[in-house]
Amino acid sequence: MPKNAKAVRFRQREELLDFLLEISAATSETLTDLEGLLANVAEIIRKVIPYELFAILLYSEKRKELRIRYAIGHRDEVVKNLVIPLGQGLTGVAAATRQPVLSGNVKQDPRYLNAVDAVRSELAVPMVTRKRLVGVIDVQSTRPDAYSEYDRALLRLIAARVGSTIDNARLFRRVERQNRTLQILSHLSQEFSSILDLNELFRHIADAIKVLIKYDALSILLVDQERQCLRHSFSVRYDERVELDNIPLGAGITGTAAATREVIRTDNALADSRYIPSHPDVRSEVAVPLIVHDKVVGVLDLESDRFAGFTDEHVRMLSLLAPQIASSIENARLYNEVAERQKRIDEDLHAARELQKALLPTAAPDVEGLEIAIGYRPVRVIGGDIFHFHECSRDTTLIAFGDVSGKGVAAALYGALAGGLLRTLVPRHREPAALLRSLNGALLERRVDARYVALLILLWEAKERRLTMANAGAIPPIVCRCGEIIRPRVEGIPLGLLPDRDYEETVLEARPGDMVLLYSDGITDQHNPHGEEYGRARLVDLLQSVYGKTAQEAANAIFAGLDEFTQDAPAFDDQTLLVLKVK
Repeated sequence: MPKNAKAVRFRQREELLDFLLEISAATSETLTDLEGLLANVAEIIRKVIPYELFAILLYSEKRKELRIRYAIGHRDEVVKNLVIPLGQGLTGVAAATRQPVLSGNVKQDPRYLNAVDAVRSELAVPMVTRKRLVGVIDVQSTRPDAYSEYDRALLRLIAARVGSTIDNARLFRRVERQNRTLQILSHLSQEFSSILDLNELFRHIADAIKVLIKYDALSILLVDQERQCLRHSFSVRYDERVELDNIPLGAGITGTAAATREVIRTDNALADSRYIPSHPDVRSEVAVPLIVHDKVVGVLDLESDRFAGFTDEHVRMLSLLAPQIASSIENARLYNEVAERQKRIDEDLHAARELQKALLPTAAPDVEGLEIAIGYRPVRVIGGDIFHFHECSRDTTLIAFGDVSGKGVAAALYGALAGGLLRTLVPRHREPAALLRSLNGALLERRVDARYVALLILLWEAKERRLTMANAGAIPPIVCRCGEIIRPRVEGIPLGLLPDRDYEETVLEARPGDMVLLYSDGITDQHNPHGEEYGRARLVDLLQSVYGKTAQEAANAIFAGLDEFTQDAPAFDDQTLLVLKVK
């Protein structure tokens, strides 16, 4: 196209105005589609300014450089790899000076960056809006002196309008991307908080960040306060798990991030004196401290095989996500600590349970003249109810039944203490009252604050069919004879509270068929879902209903009746009973 042809096109001001309106219309409709916008600009410019090579280069304020965003005629490798710093080449000069640059013979222009040997003319016009450099429009021709001052002025008009539109489009995309990022971050925060397994959480964090930021390696390092170092708890490279060395606090980029509590980004790790080599391909790195309640718990570290692989926006995203990551890691870590502690407690309780089973009778002993059934249901793994059988002679047996104050491990241990003392004292004290008095003194010698034992002692003499009873604060037994209830009067002060206490004895002259029930308050105090207490009256009625059955049948019926009443309501105290049936 001849030089004067373009001048003829816009001989009239109305024609130029129409063309500018065409540009405005074409660009305003493509705000959400930057690629479409740039393609439209290329076609509009081709109508009035001939070119063989065309490029729109966008400016990076952070890097102070131009990169091709849209091109026609340029080789793919040039489009992909060409980076032009401010002041270099005709486009770099146009960007630096913010003035159009026209060269009619690039072969004689030292500023020219040779991309295609056939190029002879080049016109580069900066796009500036709101005093900010957006980029450069660049056209090139294989003809010398292909572009005139008129072309320069015209392209400058076009660039002013295109630059504003591109800037708005980039701003729109940035806002849209930020909104999308915030939505993703909010969703990820909810997901992270629901994961309590640390390894699963680490894997989830790595996958989630991969969607937002391209990285080649990710590490999560947790602070080891005892060793004053960052412990590599999770590391992946190219989605494969890797093992890395721990890093002292204050050392390296990650250690410095932990020590300073600041995000550290390095665009050239090889030139950073703080960098600790982890892989020969690493070129850039960003380390984000993880802080919970003003305490640094770790560092999130990303690495890239590209120089300047992480942007300001990446840093902002990671900074927004870091508190939730830190909180989720701390929650999962605490959960795991509690779970591990609970596991150890459960193991200890299991061992204690086995020990208690060894100390308490697991089956009813063979006692002359008595049929005995045992029922024992601790509210926890181990309980505080105690019962023992001591054979004094072939036809004489001592039975101890009671309850230790409190529940759980402490009650069980105190019960084991009382049971051990009882076994040592039985050979010296056959009479129930004397035995209680001696046991009370022994417990007071080993005083444990806020602990006491309520204990009932029964001495069974088979030849006489006689029960001699002494009570230290335990529930008195219930005796069922021929369907009628006998309530022996037997009372006393619990053991381990007051010194020098005397205890009274009560004698029951038993008859064949008599059923004697010893029970803990965990049975009568049990509630159903409606808040009703099982109570002694229901227990008495049930005992009367099973009179004539075996001791074991009676024990089974009592627990069955209790379970029917409670309707699976949780028990709050140990449930223990002994059924003695006189032969």
